Amino acid sequence: RAAPSPKMMENKVFLSFTFYSTILILKMYVVAIITGQVRLRKKAFANPEDALRNGGLQYCRQDPDVERCRRAHRNDMENIFPFLFLGAIYSLLDPSPAVARIHFLIFCVGRVAHTIAYLLRLKAPARSLAYGVAQLPCFSMALQILLATTPYW
Repeated sequence: RAAPSPKMMENKVFLSFTFYSTILILKMYVVAIITGQVRLRKKAFANPEDALRNGGLQYCRQDPDVERCRRAHRNDMENIFPFLFLGAIYSLLDPSPAVARIHFLIFCVGRVAHTIAYLLRLKAPARSLAYGVAQLPCFSMALQILLATTPYW
């Protein structure tokens, strides 16, 4: 197991960010695996070669359940990737470790809840609320980054 460098261990905010970011990336991998499993179960393949391998060209088709999984994954990419940028830059601003951890935790919980609501088809507004909650720390971090960098524009 590779140990973090002593310098890295000093930045508790960055370590917290790294922990929550890794959880989110793993969650994205899980959604990708779920998508593949739904494809196999529903026999709905995006590529002819996959359909041929799994029963024939008639299975090169779209399926609503596969598309739901794909939308959940795309939504993750649209939201988690900006969080990765914002969180990394925010970590460099020397924020309070407790406040930063709250930012990262709220985003992570919001995104996990969003995925659960999406994949399990929970009643509205569960997914929208989860989305909104996860956006709050991102807007907060973005505002703090802008305020810190305004003198340099």
